[in-house]
Amino acid sequence: MASPARKSRPGPRRALTQEEILEATLDLLDEGGMKAASIRGIAARVGVAPNAVYTYFPDKAAVVQAIVEHLLGLVDRAVFADRNVPWRLRIEALALELRERLTAHPGAVNLMIGGPMNGPHALALNERLMGILVDTGLTPGDAAKAAYLLIVYVFGSIALEVADSGETHRLPPEAERIAARQAGFSAIPAETHPLSAAAAGTMAGYISTEQYMWGLRKVLDGITAGLTSESDTSKAFAG
Repeated sequence: MASPARKSRPGPRRALTQEEILEATLDLLDEGGMKAASIRGIAARVGVAPNAVYTYFPDKAAVVQAIVEHLLGLVDRAVFADRNVPWRLRIEALALELRERLTAHPGAVNLMIGGPMNGPHALALNERLMGILVDTGLTPGDAAKAAYLLIVYVFGSIALEVADSGETHRLPPEAERIAARQAGFSAIPAETHPLSAAAAGTMAGYISTEQYMWGLRKVLDGITAGLTSESDTSKAFAG
């Protein structure tokens, strides 16, 4: 008699980590935006059933918040933590760091402005930014308002930059994107839109690092207008 067939034993369960889920979510966001980053899509990307994702995150909103925290956690805080570096340079370094991190994942940018940033990394970032602004001579209340203004400028500028390229996939090099915009703006009729036609080159560069930093410095000028000079402020804190 033939021996009865043995029942196959299930293989080992697929090990899964939060980091894998977040990396898969970022990949899906880069490829297809928020619609692609569904719980089912995330589960398929990491090779598990959707219930396995729910073990780590109760819903998609929790995944979104974790992505925001993940990206903010990548920011090198050393670039703006050294009080021996002039405060403006520290804020500029932070703004450039945020732009670099977020434009690397265009599909995730809108997540940063789609809800409250109240996780540990977001709160730490805001606290550090407010501390820098208080050091300039602002009151804590004005520092909070100024920090919000800076966040709006930085995230708003980045959102417009990635929207120009469709919000998904990796962004082409800056020079290529500016050239493509220049080609479009060159068709503006000077007869009906003389100022815009004359400024076509400038408008093409709206997404450039140069424009980003120009706007940031203007915002900083406005925030600190009427305060004592940086050197006076530094001496006051040193004393």
